[in-house]
Parts: sequence; structure tokens; C-alpha cells
Amino acid sequence: MRLRPGTWLRKRYDPVARRDLAARLLAPAPRLWSAGMLLVVLGICVATSLRANWGSDNAFVVKAAETLLAGGSPYEDKRFLYLPSAVVMAVPEALLPRPVLRWVLPLVMSGLLAVGWWAALRLFSVPARSRFAVGGFAVLALAFRPYVNLVLIGNWTAVSAAALPVALLLAHRRSWTAAGLVVGLAIACKPMLVPIGLLFVLARRWRGLAAAVLVPLVVSLLGALVMPSPTLFFTKTLPFLLRGQDAYALPWDASPIAVLPRLGVPQPVAVLVAGAGALAGLWAARRRWRREDDRDGGELRLAETACMVMLAAFLVSRPSFDHYLLVVLPLLLASGVRAGSAVRSGWFWLGMFPQVAGVPWPSELERKRRAFKDCFTLCVWAGTLVRRCSRPARVNLEGVRTAGTLPGPGTERTAEPAEAGSRPAF
Repeated sequence: MRLRPGTWLRKRYDPVARRDLAARLLAPAPRLWSAGMLLVVLGICVATSLRANWGSDNAFVVKAAETLLAGGSPYEDKRFLYLPSAVVMAVPEALLPRPVLRWVLPLVMSGLLAVGWWAALRLFSVPARSRFAVGGFAVLALAFRPYVNLVLIGNWTAVSAAALPVALLLAHRRSWTAAGLVVGLAIACKPMLVPIGLLFVLARRWRGLAAAVLVPLVVSLLGALVMPSPTLFFTKTLPFLLRGQDAYALPWDASPIAVLPRLGVPQPVAVLVAGAGALAGLWAARRRWRREDDRDGGELRLAETACMVMLAAFLVSRPSFDHYLLVVLPLLLASGVRAGSAVRSGWFWLGMFPQVAGVPWPSELERKRRAFKDCFTLCVWAGTLVRRCSRPARVNLEGVRTAGTLPGPGTERTAEPAEAGSRPAF
């Protein structure tokens, strides 16, 4: 007998069917899945190593370390925009032969992204060998274009993409000082996670905040002592960075401050729009942290607050590139196992669409105007998370006896807090 549409829809949204789907996704992945995932990652690494423009971003850091070893100042190059601590950490790379670095660098980038994915999964108690974990990473590598871009250029954003989930995992396990050390080491490599200091302030974890500040400060001071003219960082590099660099970075800068003027919006208006979005994001992050009504142990609270802070910073940072999205994406995807998470919203996937590999976009959007797509993704994700973080807590009254009614079989007499619009797990 042919099923009517109503019957099919009831089966499609049946809570039992959804639990069965969750059970299948969280079940151990077959070995063939693991082998396929490994082949996908290695294939991307090999293809990257064979390209002529591999490691283009990493080359600036390596050049800075080589300049230091030769007795010069790394900040003579205006393209080197990191702290003095990054020069010290890049010295091992500068000592490697170029053919070795060509094959090692893509593997390191992929490994760091894999560490971030693993930590995000463990934060939400997802088995690392599950189908969701193995298949999810393979799909991320194949379908999300910034992944391939990050592996290709070798940008140190990969360090932050690994450090943020690891730090949140440690913080959830009450090791806030260790979390601060991880964040501090990531800032010493690239000061991308500086906004996460707000999370330590909201949590009142001052030792962790001190660790996040002191680690890059001490390493930077040591680096400044061994390099000539370290003050060039303040007189040359920092002003260049605050101006949003120059026309070289503009085609890839996804910040609304850079994109809106290219669409005809006056620069002051663009700054106001981006600033308002960032302030809304910080307000939503504070509101989300103060709402302790989750029933999952607080993992979602940690992840959404941290992601909201980072997305708010990306709205006003100059520049803001597509691979910055990888800092928050593993956490957002892993949070999908929790009811009511932002990743379950259709708006999140609408923002994801411009980043899907294989979509035949016009050539102008693939080259000099690619930042339009990246800005769209950034703004949609930020708006989706603002809506999620600012949502008020509600009380689930299902099964609670009201005045004048008699309790029925299985009726509970106590109210239970629940998120608005929450659904069965996964």
C-alpha cells in the first residue's frame, strides 16, 4: 500500500527515527570509512605539495626566521605581521631543507585541523572513532573550500583552529590554567585568539587569563632581545596592520569594513555597521555565558560563547580571511549533537553554501571578488549565533499538572528547564 505524504512526514520527524539515526552516526565507523578518510586527507596533502604556490603564507614566517638567523630584523618585511615570539617558533622551520618542508608542511596543517576536530568531538562526548567523527572530517576536507586553502597556503591559523577546541576541552574539565597555557601558546604563534581572553574574564578564571597573557609576552620579550630593531613592530608593522594592510590583501579581506565599500557603501558607514555587529556579538556572548540552563553539562555554553566572541572579532578585524572560519567551524559542527544548537538552524547551512567546493560560481566571485562570499558566510554565521545566544531560557511544562487537573499516568509534578525549540538529541 502506497504511503500518503502525511504518513511519510510523520515517520520522517518521528523522535524514535531520529534516535535511530543518532545511534547509527555515533556507532563505530567501519575500517573502510577510516581508510577513506585517510586517503582523502593524504590526497589533499600530496596535491598541495605538488603545487607551485604551496606555503605562500608560511613563507613570510620562515623568511622572518631566516632573517633573524642572518642577523637582520624580521620587521623590515612589512608582510611579517606576527609577534616576535612567532619568529622564535619559526626557527625550526627555517632550518629544514625546502624539499622536506614542502612535504611536511601540508601534513602539519592537516594534523592541526584534525586535532581541533578531535578536541571538539571530545568536548561533546562524541566517540573519536564514530561514523560522525570519521565521516565528518572527510566531508569537511572535501567539501569546505577554506580547508584546502589553509593547507595550501600553510597559514598559522591552523594553530588557533587546534588550540581553541583543546582549550575549551581543558576548561570543561576544570583545567582553566592549562587552557590558558594552550591559548597563550597559540597567541605566541599568531595573535588570533586574543579575544578569547574575554571568556576567561566572564568565567572569572584569573590564573588562566594570566597564563594566556604571560606566555606570549615572555616569549616575545625573549625574541625581542635577540633581534635587532624590535621597535619596528610598533613603528612600522602595527600601523600597517591597523590600516588593514594594502591593496594586496583587499581582494581576500572578508571583513564588512573592507567588503561594504567595494559595494558602494561609504567607509564610515561600513565601520559603523561592522562595529554594531561586533557589539551585538559581544552582548550575545555575555548573555549566553550568564544563561546556565543547559542540561548537557555546560559544553554548549562554553562552545557557543567562545565562537560568538571569535565571530564578533572577525567582523571588525582587518583583514579577515576565509580560513578564519575554521577556528569556529569544528566546534559548531560538533555541537550538532546537542538539541537547539546553532548548527541545527537552516540559516547556518545557508551561510555554509558559498563555501562548498564544486559549486560553479561566476569567475569574478572565484578570483578577485571571493571575499563577497566569505563575508556573507561570516555575517550569516554571526547573526545565527547572536540569535541562538540571546535566546531566553524557557521552562518545559509538558507533563506538569496545572490547577484543577488530576495527575495522569506518568505525569511529573516538577518543571524541567529546557531550551526553546529543543528537540531530541542529535
